[in-house]
This record gives sequence, structure tokens and C-alpha cells, in this order.
Amino acid sequence: MAETTEAPVENNPYTKPAYRTYVLMVLTLVYSFNFIDRQLISILQESIKAELLLSDTQLGLLTGFAFALFYVSAGVPIARWADRGNRRNIISLAVGVWSFMTAISGACMNYTQLLLARIGVGVGEAGGSPPAHSMISDIFPPESRATAMSTYSLGINIGIMFGFFLGGILNEVLGWRWAFVLVGAPGILLAIWIRMTVAEPLRGWSEQAAVEETAVPLKDVVKRIYANLALRHLFFASALNSLVGYGLVNWTAPFYIRSHGMGTAELGIWLAIGAGIFGGVGTFLAGYYADKLGKIDRRWYLLLPGIAVLAMVPFCVAFLLAENTTAALSINLIPSLLSTCYIGPCLALTHGMVEPRMRATASALYFLVINIIGLGLGPTLIGALSDYLAPELGSESLRHAMLYIIPATAAWASLHFFIGSKHLRDK
Repeated sequence: MAETTEAPVENNPYTKPAYRTYVLMVLTLVYSFNFIDRQLISILQESIKAELLLSDTQLGLLTGFAFALFYVSAGVPIARWADRGNRRNIISLAVGVWSFMTAISGACMNYTQLLLARIGVGVGEAGGSPPAHSMISDIFPPESRATAMSTYSLGINIGIMFGFFLGGILNEVLGWRWAFVLVGAPGILLAIWIRMTVAEPLRGWSEQAAVEETAVPLKDVVKRIYANLALRHLFFASALNSLVGYGLVNWTAPFYIRSHGMGTAELGIWLAIGAGIFGGVGTFLAGYYADKLGKIDRRWYLLLPGIAVLAMVPFCVAFLLAENTTAALSINLIPSLLSTCYIGPCLALTHGMVEPRMRATASALYFLVINIIGLGLGPTLIGALSDYLAPELGSESLRHAMLYIIPATAAWASLHFFIGSKHLRDK
């Protein structure tokens, strides 16, 4: 018997638009903390590398594959729990776990301890987005869902912004260890706030749909997604786009430090502006216009991400080849604007093609694919190629590793977005 967790209809606070907006803002804040804790290490990794005597391959594993492996491994069972249990409680627990593991990262004395702490962060963060996506789809109807998902996805940009900004300054003032402690600890208070003020929504409420009490078997969710050619291309295109995004987020800071001699405080401000302001604008507008144009032709939910990622290609090449530091930083604002445009439209489209009791699991499967390929492979592949090129190119090996991988992968991602859009004609 599935656990009944939804609030009674007569006591449903989600009938009030102000409360729906409040919960969306809280969930966006949760996602911001998720990415602050996840990406903080990218601005700190040069200091960590120097103190713990690590290679680029080890850094790539630390920020990429090891984190992603446990993130996606825990994601599916937690999502199965979310499709039958109380999603609010799951999110609250997850925030507390990943925040605690971030804070204790500052006490790690060797690579193994830090690796285990990052695995703990990954397991905790696996409980964040799938239940949040499911809640958002139950709160907001299909015609405004991409906008709501993109608003939630602003947490990526806000989190990366504050991760770079706070990490860059705290690293120079207090060192990388205190940066972990001071950034991780507030999330524990947020976990308590969620438990006290957010209500569990009725499943299917936004569509006024009757929802079965029992959870849908995992194999049925997988079959539903795999049988849909548009979703297949959407998943793979998103994974490739994610590889580009995580490759940029995890290695852009070391690139500027090595090739342009920048300090973390100044660099953190530049990267915070790119990820937070430019990236936030791109994320929100992509979802907003996908909803607008999608009412005319649903293919725009994939055409917009395809256009955005293809437009990134020349700008990625230009900022990586630029010798002038200001020019390189300025050009990189455009990839920051475009790199996360796919998230809101793709999530909204995915949730529109599955049943309410499938949505948390569908999100977990989506993140499994994009994080294994994007977060798992991206940083690790770039780091390994940088190590391979280092004997010949020295400090410039990272520049070339990024140049060889990122633009080509972005072009490849756009191809699958465009192909996927063709399969939406008869959907």
C-alpha cells in the first residue's frame, strides 16, 4: 500500500497563487544551495591541488565522475521513494545531508577523505531535484510549466554565482577549508525551514487528474521514455549539453588562473557575473519563450535549446583562444548566457509526456543520463586530456584540452535537439 502524503483537498494551500509562488521560490533557493555546495570546489581546486599534491585527473574525478556516480546511483531509488512518499520531507532531509557533508569537507586531510566527503555531498544532492520537479509539475499547469521549471533552474545560476563569488573571496582571506565550512553550514538551517513551512502538494492537482495510489514500476517508466524518440534524443542532447556546461564550470577557473595568471577573488567576481546574471537571464528566458512559442508549435521546446547550444560554439572557441584576459572574460559571458537554456524546456517537455506518478522517477532518469555523461565524463575527460598534453604544452595543456572537447560536443548536442524536435510533430 502506497503511503498517502498529500494534504486534504479542503486544506490545500496551493489554491492560493501567492503560496505557489512562495514554494517555487523556496525550491529555487534549495537548488541554489545545491549548486553552491556542488560547484564551490571548482574555484577552490587549485588551492586544494597545491596543498594535497593532486593531479588534474584526480581533480577531474573529485569534481566529476566520483560525485556523479553516487549522485545518479542514489537518485533513482530516492526518486522511487518520492513518487510514493512525502516529497517535502525528502527534500528537507537531502538538504541537511549535503550541507553537512560540504561543511566537513573543510576538515579533510587527504585525497581519500575529501573524495568520501564529496561522495556524501553527491548522495545528499540526489534527493533534491527529482522530488522538487515532481512538486512543481503538480503545482503549475502544462502551459506555464517550462517557465516554472526555468525559474527553479535559476538555482543553478544563482548557486554557481555565489559558489564562485564566496569561494573566491573566502579562499584568499581564510583558505579553502573555511570556505567549505562557512558555505555548507547555513544549508542545515534551510532544511529545518523547508520542513516547517512547505506543504506536500496533491499529485496531479495542476491538471485536475486522478492519480493512482500505487507507484508505477520502474521498468514501465523506462519503457515509456525509451519508446518515445523525441525523449530519447532529448535525453542524449541534454547529456552532451551538460558535458559542455560542466566542462566549462569545473575547468574555466583553473584555465584563467593558469593561462591568464588571475587570482581567485577577482576571477570569482567575473565568473559569478557570468553564471549568475547572464546565465540566469538565459535560463529564465529559454523557459518563458518555450512556453510562449510552444503554444504555437511544441517543437520549440527542443528547437530553442538546439539554437542556444549551437550559438555557443564560436564563442567557446574565441574565449579559449583569446590572449587578452579582459577579452577572454568578456567573450565567455555569451556561453554563460546560453549553456543552461536547455534545462527548463526539456524538463517541462519530459514531465508533459509521463504520468504524475512517474515524474520524480523520470527526472531521476534524466539526471542519471545527463550526469553520467555530462558531470561524470566531462570534467574527468578534460582533466585526463590536460594531463596527457602537459609534457608537451605545460600550463597551456588545459586550454587545449577544453578547446578540443567543448566546441565539438556543443555542436553534437545541437544536432540531437534538432532531430528530436522532428519527432514532436505527431506527439
